Amino acid sequence: MRGRTIRLSAARRLVGDLMRFSIGIPRVTVQRQMNIRALLDARSGCDPRPSWTVLFLKGYALLSKEIPDLRRAYIKFPRHQLYEYPESVASIAHEREHEGERIVLLSTIKSPEQRPIPELEKLIHEARSLPIAEIKEFRRSLKLACAPALLRWSLMWLGLNLGRKRARYFGTFQLSVYSGLGAESLNPLTPLTTLLNYGPIDKNGTVTVRIHYDHRVMDGASIARALERFERILNGEVVDELKGLSHYRGPTGAAIAGASQ
Repeated sequence: MRGRTIRLSAARRLVGDLMRFSIGIPRVTVQRQMNIRALLDARSGCDPRPSWTVLFLKGYALLSKEIPDLRRAYIKFPRHQLYEYPESVASIAHEREHEGERIVLLSTIKSPEQRPIPELEKLIHEARSLPIAEIKEFRRSLKLACAPALLRWSLMWLGLNLGRKRARYFGTFQLSVYSGLGAESLNPLTPLTTLLNYGPIDKNGTVTVRIHYDHRVMDGASIARALERFERILNGEVVDELKGLSHYRGPTGAAIAGASQ
């Protein structure tokens, strides 16, 4: 059967390059069934409601602040060693339309643990809605994808293995989810130390949460304990921040006295 050839777009080359550097990482997955009913109720009391992406991002950033292992990376230059960052940089996957093709691009947010939820919401909304040409990271990625293969691979290798540069260009952890489409990824790949994803959240607040981690940096028991703590952060610190927002109205719809202005 005769078909047709389709030239790889810059975006598809970019994905291929990221997979090239992800495929050799000894990645392991740990998952936990969580109940985040407290967070579900607190989110319902907000008008407008913040996205689940933002809430999980804030919670994981707070978790990473507590656990140094989540801010570490395995690097190979000038020798094989671990590099620990003083703060997190989140890498978030976005599906965008570009030149008639649906593509995935990554944006980064520095120090998400220090940013309020409305600011995180604004940054993610901009990455999903502004023209691609107006977003520096997207322009840089697509420009790199147009370079010759050897140059692309060399620059990406250096970016991933120079400790001081890695977080700036790639982040310290990645967040990638499809739960809004009623699906979840079981084996995502990333060149970063950890990738967080979660499945659909049911009406009772039950959700499956996974951390995919680089086994060279940490071990499974540490991730299992981290997931337990993550559940408490979502139902604790993140809920408290939601209740402190000026647009929080509570489960009955009445404004809460004393909410921050």
